[in-house]
Amino acid sequence: MTSAAIDLQKAVFTVLTADEALTTKLGGARIHDQAPANVAFPYLTFGRTSVFDWSTSTENGDEHIFSVHVWSKAKGKAEALEIADLVKQTLHDKSLAMETHRLVSLRQEYEEVRYNDDHAVYHGMVRFRALTEPFD
Repeated sequence: MTSAAIDLQKAVFTVLTADEALTTKLGGARIHDQAPANVAFPYLTFGRTSVFDWSTSTENGDEHIFSVHVWSKAKGKAEALEIADLVKQTLHDKSLAMETHRLVSLRQEYEEVRYNDDHAVYHGMVRFRALTEPFD
């Protein structure tokens, strides 16, 4: 059986790449697990994923905390904020089709955008909390 974290990331990737408003804003399906060399801006990457046991006495389950990172070289933070908002709109409280697990809930918990002086980019992060259960 595929791990719940892998199953969830695949579902998130599928939904993000299928969202027309988001891919238009990115200039294509620029969504990466790890950004390739010389990637075009703006783009998204998957950040940290943490998985915790969410089982009860009668059912198995996992709690997932994961982040999606926004990278922009635009002047000012507006582009990064707009992209972060599109990520939130695409995922928050949505139902995702997963292969080996059932998504119980998916909520955006946190968002920030800041300027990274070292790389001269705006870096945004949108953090989500998801609960999953395996199919019986």
